[in-house]
Amino acid sequence: MRWVSFVDTQLTERVGLVVGESVHALAPGRPLVSLLGDDGEALERAGELARSQPAEVLALESLTLLPPIPRPPSFRDFYAFEQHARAGRRSRGQDLPNEWYEIPVFYFSNPAALAGHGAPIRMAPGTEMMDFEVEVAAVIGAGGSDISPEDAGRCIVGYMVLNDWSARDLQRKEMAVGLGPAKGKDFASTMGPCLVTADELEPYRKGAAFDLEMTAAVNGAEYTRGNLADIYWSFEEMVAFASRGTRLQPGDIIGSGTCATGCIVELSQTFGPERFPWLRPGDRVEVAVQHLGRISNVIHEGSAPHALRQRA
Repeated sequence: MRWVSFVDTQLTERVGLVVGESVHALAPGRPLVSLLGDDGEALERAGELARSQPAEVLALESLTLLPPIPRPPSFRDFYAFEQHARAGRRSRGQDLPNEWYEIPVFYFSNPAALAGHGAPIRMAPGTEMMDFEVEVAAVIGAGGSDISPEDAGRCIVGYMVLNDWSARDLQRKEMAVGLGPAKGKDFASTMGPCLVTADELEPYRKGAAFDLEMTAAVNGAEYTRGNLADIYWSFEEMVAFASRGTRLQPGDIIGSGTCATGCIVELSQTFGPERFPWLRPGDRVEVAVQHLGRISNVIHEGSAPHALRQRA
Protein backbone atom coordinates (compact mmCIF):
# COMPACT_ATOMS: atom_id res chain seq x y z
CA MET A 1 0.00 0.00 0.00
CA ARG A 2 0.97 3.61 -0.58
CA TRP A 3 -0.42 6.27 1.74
CA VAL A 4 -0.30 10.05 1.46
CA SER A 5 -1.18 12.89 3.80
CA PHE A 6 -2.50 16.04 2.14
CA VAL A 7 -4.40 19.28 2.64
CA ASP A 8 -7.81 19.49 0.97
CA THR A 9 -9.52 22.59 -0.43
CA GLN A 10 -10.86 23.41 3.06
CA LEU A 11 -7.26 23.37 4.41
CA THR A 12 -8.07 20.23 6.39
CA GLU A 13 -5.38 17.58 6.80
CA ARG A 14 -6.46 14.30 5.24
CA VAL A 15 -5.10 10.82 4.55
CA GLY A 16 -5.62 8.69 1.49
CA LEU A 17 -4.57 5.50 -0.25
CA VAL A 18 -2.84 5.89 -3.61
CA VAL A 19 -4.57 3.83 -6.29
CA GLY A 20 -2.96 4.37 -9.68
CA GLU A 21 -2.97 8.12 -10.31
CA SER A 22 -5.78 8.73 -7.82
CA VAL A 23 -6.06 9.03 -4.06
CA HIS A 24 -8.91 7.27 -2.27
CA ALA A 25 -9.32 9.59 0.70
CA LEU A 26 -10.53 8.64 4.15
CA ALA A 27 -12.92 10.92 6.01
CA PRO A 28 -11.28 13.83 7.89
CA GLY A 29 -9.99 13.24 11.39
CA ARG A 30 -7.94 10.09 10.80
CA PRO A 31 -4.23 10.99 10.63
CA LEU A 32 -1.95 8.27 9.37
CA VAL A 33 -0.27 7.89 12.76
CA SER A 34 -3.65 6.96 14.27
CA LEU A 35 -3.66 3.86 12.03
CA LEU A 36 -0.35 2.62 13.47
CA GLY A 37 0.57 0.96 16.75
CA ASP A 38 -0.50 -2.64 16.17
CA ASP A 39 0.65 -5.45 13.89
CA GLY A 40 -0.65 -3.66 10.79
CA GLU A 41 -4.28 -4.74 11.08
CA ALA A 42 -5.67 -1.20 11.49
CA LEU A 43 -3.80 0.07 8.44
CA GLU A 44 -4.96 -2.94 6.41
CA ARG A 45 -8.59 -2.33 7.40
CA ALA A 46 -8.27 1.33 6.51
CA GLY A 47 -6.86 0.37 3.12
CA GLU A 48 -9.80 -1.93 2.43
CA LEU A 49 -12.21 0.86 3.41
CA ALA A 50 -10.40 3.37 1.19
CA ARG A 51 -10.58 1.02 -1.79
CA SER A 52 -14.23 0.05 -1.39
CA GLN A 53 -15.83 3.10 0.24
CA PRO A 54 -13.61 6.17 -0.16
CA ALA A 55 -14.92 9.44 1.22
CA GLU A 56 -13.58 11.03 -1.98
CA VAL A 57 -11.50 10.06 -5.00
CA LEU A 58 -9.04 12.79 -5.94
CA ALA A 59 -6.36 13.20 -8.60
CA LEU A 60 -2.96 12.68 -6.99
CA GLU A 61 -1.30 15.41 -9.05
CA SER A 62 -3.87 17.98 -7.85
CA LEU A 63 -3.12 17.55 -4.14
CA THR A 64 -0.95 19.59 -1.81
CA LEU A 65 1.04 16.84 -0.18
CA LEU A 66 2.29 16.88 3.39
CA PRO A 67 4.93 14.57 4.83
CA PRO A 68 3.18 11.20 5.27
CA ILE A 69 3.65 11.60 9.04
CA PRO A 70 3.39 15.40 9.39
CA ARG A 71 4.31 15.60 13.08
CA PRO A 72 6.20 12.47 14.16
CA PRO A 73 6.95 11.93 17.86
CA SER A 74 10.67 11.93 17.04
CA PHE A 75 13.07 12.00 14.10
CA ARG A 76 16.43 10.24 14.40
CA ASP A 77 18.80 10.52 11.44
CA PHE A 78 21.59 7.96 11.24
CA TYR A 79 24.99 7.91 9.53
CA ALA A 80 24.80 4.45 8.01
CA PHE A 81 26.59 4.65 4.61
CA GLU A 82 30.32 4.03 4.98
CA GLN A 83 31.49 6.05 1.96
CA HIS A 84 29.54 9.12 3.02
CA ALA A 85 30.75 8.77 6.61
CA ARG A 86 34.34 8.62 5.40
CA ALA A 87 33.84 11.65 3.16
CA GLY A 88 32.29 13.64 5.99
CA ARG A 89 35.21 12.93 8.29
CA ARG A 90 37.70 13.65 5.52
CA SER A 91 36.15 17.11 4.99
CA ARG A 92 37.08 17.86 8.62
CA GLY A 93 40.58 16.40 8.28
CA GLN A 94 39.73 13.27 10.28
CA ASP A 95 39.69 9.51 9.74
CA LEU A 96 36.61 7.40 10.29
CA PRO A 97 36.93 6.06 13.85
CA ASN A 98 36.68 2.36 14.66
CA GLU A 99 33.64 3.15 16.82
CA TRP A 100 31.61 3.84 13.66
CA TYR A 101 31.70 0.09 12.96
CA GLU A 102 30.60 -0.75 16.50
CA ILE A 103 27.39 1.32 16.79
CA PRO A 104 25.07 3.00 14.25
CA VAL A 105 25.28 6.61 15.45
CA PHE A 106 22.50 9.18 14.93
CA TYR A 107 21.40 12.67 15.91
CA PHE A 108 17.92 13.95 16.75
CA SER A 109 16.51 16.32 14.16
CA ASN A 110 13.44 18.56 14.27
CA PRO A 111 9.96 16.98 13.88
CA ALA A 112 8.49 20.50 13.61
CA ALA A 113 10.47 21.35 10.46
CA LEU A 114 9.21 18.65 8.08
CA ALA A 115 8.06 19.55 4.57
CA GLY A 116 6.24 17.64 1.87
CA HIS A 117 6.77 17.22 -1.85
CA GLY A 118 6.35 20.58 -3.58
CA ALA A 119 6.69 22.73 -0.46
CA PRO A 120 9.03 25.76 -0.63
CA ILE A 121 12.24 25.33 1.36
CA ARG A 122 13.74 28.41 3.00
CA MET A 123 17.48 28.51 3.47
CA ALA A 124 18.73 28.34 7.04
CA PRO A 125 19.30 31.85 8.45
CA GLY A 126 22.84 32.97 7.70
CA THR A 127 23.94 30.06 5.52
CA GLU A 128 25.94 30.40 2.32
CA MET A 129 26.47 26.65 1.94
CA MET A 130 23.05 25.07 1.42
CA ASP A 131 23.09 21.35 0.58
CA PHE A 132 20.74 18.42 0.01
CA GLU A 133 21.06 14.85 1.29
CA VAL A 134 19.67 11.78 -0.50
CA GLU A 135 18.22 9.38 2.08
CA VAL A 136 15.50 6.85 2.85
CA ALA A 137 13.42 7.01 6.03
CA ALA A 138 11.71 4.16 7.85
CA VAL A 139 8.52 4.73 9.85
CA ILE A 140 7.88 2.89 13.10
CA GLY A 141 4.51 1.16 13.11
CA ALA A 142 4.59 -0.81 16.35
CA GLY A 143 6.78 0.70 19.04
CA GLY A 144 8.78 -1.00 21.75
CA SER A 145 11.84 -0.93 23.98
CA ASP A 146 15.12 -2.83 23.81
CA ILE A 147 14.10 -4.42 20.51
CA SER A 148 16.40 -7.05 19.01
CA PRO A 149 17.55 -6.74 15.37
CA GLU A 150 15.71 -10.00 14.66
CA ASP A 151 12.42 -8.47 15.84
CA ALA A 152 12.97 -4.93 14.58
CA GLY A 153 11.67 -5.59 11.08
CA ARG A 154 8.19 -6.16 12.48
CA CYS A 155 8.30 -2.64 13.96
CA ILE A 156 8.79 -0.95 10.58
CA VAL A 157 5.50 -0.17 8.83
CA GLY A 158 7.05 1.33 5.72
CA TYR A 159 9.52 3.61 4.00
CA MET A 160 9.64 6.97 2.22
CA VAL A 161 12.09 9.27 0.45
CA LEU A 162 13.99 11.71 2.68
CA ASN A 163 15.93 14.84 1.75
CA ASP A 164 17.64 16.08 4.90
CA TRP A 165 18.62 19.64 3.97
CA SER A 166 21.89 20.89 5.42
CA ALA A 167 23.60 24.23 6.04
CA ARG A 168 27.23 23.13 5.86
CA ASP A 169 28.84 26.32 7.16
CA LEU A 170 26.62 26.32 10.24
CA GLN A 171 27.17 22.60 10.69
CA ARG A 172 30.96 22.97 10.54
CA LYS A 173 30.95 25.55 13.33
CA GLU A 174 28.83 23.30 15.51
CA MET A 175 30.96 20.24 14.86
CA ALA A 176 34.14 22.22 15.61
CA VAL A 177 32.80 22.78 19.13
CA GLY A 178 32.22 19.04 19.47
CA LEU A 179 28.44 18.99 19.73
CA GLY A 180 25.87 18.83 16.95
CA PRO A 181 24.69 19.04 14.28
CA ALA A 182 21.90 21.38 15.36
CA LYS A 183 21.06 24.60 13.46
CA GLY A 184 22.89 23.21 10.45
CA LYS A 185 20.13 20.64 10.15
CA ASP A 186 16.92 21.55 11.98
CA PHE A 187 15.49 24.12 9.57
CA ALA A 188 13.99 21.70 7.02
CA SER A 189 13.66 18.02 6.04
CA THR A 190 11.49 16.87 3.14
CA MET A 191 9.72 13.51 3.40
CA GLY A 192 7.38 11.74 1.01
CA PRO A 193 5.78 11.69 -1.39
CA CYS A 194 4.06 8.70 0.22
CA LEU A 195 4.54 6.01 2.83
CA VAL A 196 5.19 2.72 1.02
CA THR A 197 4.42 -0.26 3.23
CA ALA A 198 7.33 -2.57 3.94
CA ASP A 199 5.82 -5.58 2.16
CA GLU A 200 6.13 -3.79 -1.20
CA LEU A 201 9.92 -3.64 -0.87
CA GLU A 202 10.58 -7.24 0.14
CA PRO A 203 11.08 -8.42 -3.48
CA TYR A 204 14.02 -5.99 -3.72
CA ARG A 205 15.84 -7.02 -0.54
CA LYS A 206 19.59 -7.12 -1.04
CA GLY A 207 22.53 -6.86 1.32
CA ALA A 208 21.64 -4.90 4.45
CA ALA A 209 18.63 -3.22 2.81
CA PHE A 210 17.05 -3.12 -0.67
CA ASP A 211 18.24 -2.86 -4.27
CA LEU A 212 16.80 0.61 -4.90
CA GLU A 213 18.44 3.34 -6.98
CA MET A 214 18.72 6.72 -5.23
CA THR A 215 19.18 9.86 -7.33
CA ALA A 216 19.25 13.63 -7.00
CA ALA A 217 18.93 16.34 -9.65
CA VAL A 218 19.31 20.11 -9.42
CA ASN A 219 17.44 22.19 -12.00
CA GLY A 220 16.97 19.06 -14.10
CA ALA A 221 20.64 18.03 -14.15
CA GLU A 222 21.41 14.73 -12.44
CA TYR A 223 23.95 15.17 -9.63
CA THR A 224 24.24 11.71 -8.17
CA ARG A 225 23.14 8.08 -8.38
CA GLY A 226 23.53 5.60 -5.53
CA ASN A 227 21.87 2.48 -4.17
CA LEU A 228 20.23 1.71 -0.84
CA ALA A 229 21.77 -1.79 -0.88
CA ASP A 230 25.18 -0.19 -0.26
CA ILE A 231 24.19 0.77 3.29
CA TYR A 232 26.41 -0.65 6.06
CA TRP A 233 23.95 -0.65 8.98
CA SER A 234 20.54 -2.19 8.27
CA PHE A 235 17.31 -0.47 9.28
CA GLU A 236 16.69 -3.38 11.65
CA GLU A 237 20.00 -2.68 13.39
CA MET A 238 19.27 1.03 13.52
CA VAL A 239 15.81 0.46 15.02
CA ALA A 240 17.26 -1.94 17.59
CA PHE A 241 19.93 0.56 18.59
CA ALA A 242 17.46 3.47 18.74
CA SER A 243 15.24 1.46 21.11
CA ARG A 244 17.97 0.73 23.66
CA GLY A 245 16.95 2.01 27.07
CA THR A 246 14.00 3.97 25.70
CA ARG A 247 10.73 3.42 23.85
CA LEU A 248 10.08 3.94 20.16
CA GLN A 249 6.61 5.29 19.41
CA PRO A 250 4.32 4.68 16.42
CA GLY A 251 5.18 7.28 13.83
CA ASP A 252 8.82 7.76 14.87
CA ILE A 253 11.12 8.40 11.91
CA ILE A 254 14.45 6.59 11.36
CA GLY A 255 16.59 8.19 8.64
CA SER A 256 19.28 6.22 6.84
CA GLY A 257 21.80 9.00 6.49
CA THR A 258 23.17 10.09 3.13
CA CYS A 259 23.98 7.55 0.44
CA ALA A 260 27.39 7.57 -1.27
CA THR A 261 27.90 10.83 -3.23
CA GLY A 262 24.40 11.84 -2.10
CA CYS A 263 25.18 15.47 -1.25
CA ILE A 264 27.03 18.47 -2.62
CA VAL A 265 29.73 18.49 0.06
CA GLU A 266 30.87 15.03 -1.00
CA LEU A 267 30.51 15.70 -4.73
CA SER A 268 32.46 18.97 -4.56
CA GLN A 269 35.30 17.23 -2.72
CA THR A 270 35.59 14.72 -5.55
CA PHE A 271 34.81 16.79 -8.62
CA GLY A 272 35.32 20.39 -7.52
CA PRO A 273 33.04 23.21 -6.31
CA GLU A 274 32.79 24.74 -9.80
CA ARG A 275 30.93 21.68 -11.04
CA PHE A 276 28.84 21.29 -7.88
CA PRO A 277 28.17 24.73 -6.33
CA TRP A 278 26.08 25.24 -3.20
CA LEU A 279 22.34 25.63 -3.63
CA ARG A 280 20.90 29.10 -4.14
CA PRO A 281 17.36 30.57 -4.07
CA GLY A 282 15.45 29.48 -7.16
CA ASP A 283 17.15 26.09 -7.45
CA ARG A 284 14.83 23.10 -7.79
CA VAL A 285 16.07 19.90 -6.13
CA GLU A 286 14.53 16.52 -6.93
CA VAL A 287 15.37 13.42 -4.89
CA ALA A 288 14.06 10.07 -6.10
CA VAL A 289 14.28 6.52 -4.82
CA GLN A 290 13.21 3.61 -6.99
CA HIS A 291 9.77 2.23 -5.97
CA LEU A 292 9.40 4.91 -3.27
CA GLY A 293 8.81 7.91 -5.53
CA ARG A 294 10.16 11.41 -6.01
CA ILE A 295 10.16 14.59 -3.92
CA SER A 296 10.82 18.00 -5.45
CA ASN A 297 11.28 21.38 -3.77
CA VAL A 298 12.38 24.89 -4.75
CA ILE A 299 14.84 26.80 -2.57
CA HIS A 300 13.77 30.22 -1.26
CA GLU A 301 15.71 32.96 0.50
CA GLY A 302 15.89 32.56 4.28
CA SER A 303 15.59 35.14 7.01
CA ALA A 304 18.56 37.12 8.35
CA PRO A 305 19.82 35.83 11.71
CA HIS A 306 19.62 38.11 14.72
CA ALA A 307 22.94 38.89 16.41
CA LEU A 308 23.26 37.01 19.69
CA ARG A 309 25.42 39.63 21.41
CA GLN A 310 27.43 42.74 20.63
CA ARG A 311 31.16 42.09 20.62
CA ALA A 312 33.81 44.64 21.42
